[in-house]
Amino acid sequence: MTATLLIDRRMHDLGGGFSVGRVLPFRKRRMVGPFIFFDHMGPLDVARGAPRTLDVKPHPHIGLSTVTYLYSGAITHRDSLGSHQEIRPGEVNWMTAGSGITHSERLEYARAHGAIVHGIQAWVALPREHEETAPAFHHHQGSEDLPEFHEDGVRGRLIAGTIDGAAARVQTHSPLFYLHWDMADGARRALGADYTERAVYVARGAVETDGHPLSEGQMLVLEPGRAAHIQARGPATVMLLGGEPVGERFIYWNFVSSSQERLEQAREDWRAQRMTLPAGDDREFIPLPA
Repeated sequence: MTATLLIDRRMHDLGGGFSVGRVLPFRKRRMVGPFIFFDHMGPLDVARGAPRTLDVKPHPHIGLSTVTYLYSGAITHRDSLGSHQEIRPGEVNWMTAGSGITHSERLEYARAHGAIVHGIQAWVALPREHEETAPAFHHHQGSEDLPEFHEDGVRGRLIAGTIDGAAARVQTHSPLFYLHWDMADGARRALGADYTERAVYVARGAVETDGHPLSEGQMLVLEPGRAAHIQARGPATVMLLGGEPVGERFIYWNFVSSSQERLEQAREDWRAQRMTLPAGDDREFIPLPA
């Protein structure tokens, strides 16, 4: 058996009717490699003319990189560096917060046209030597940046990192991998044991991992040092992720750090409005939680 822990998503209300399935952090498993946060968004059917209450208003981050990845719909990203980018299915928005950044995520396309918004948002903790790196934002699309394959009933895309001889052109700060597989009914594929920590998440459908059934909304953390053999039970969408541990991290709201004192500083900076709001989206923000 290659499994060590099964995690079920827990529904979490972001406000305004937008609920997500939170997988990481989990009380028995805070991280998988450097991945410290994993939210399954939707599918959310956003009608044309829907209210702005579904938008995620400007908010801050430190000490991490965020990656937004969509299966359908679109999200409009703006940040305090001046970035303004529409993210669409199969593309990667990789935002490194480092010493501090603010951004917003709005459903502008869906409100204008109607759309089903469905995807994953993950956070990757930065190693200690890079926690205070300068903030940055990069958008990636196409197979030149995000290697793809299609064989034996599996269509795959490498979102970030390196695995099986492929490398995505996404700047990361520690060894990791992040994969998207669309699997046909009965398709089989193995995930190698290259990294110390690995997990499989089913975003749609159901699979079996070395005899262990795994259904939509479940993450299976894998045993180190052994390849995992995954077979689809019907059409399935699977996310595979992991890497090398970066050490203990603390989380408060949208802040991640190896230092509790740094979290307190970030709280005070946001409370005192010392962090610049996104360019073109600076008229409102999410206040610090009580």
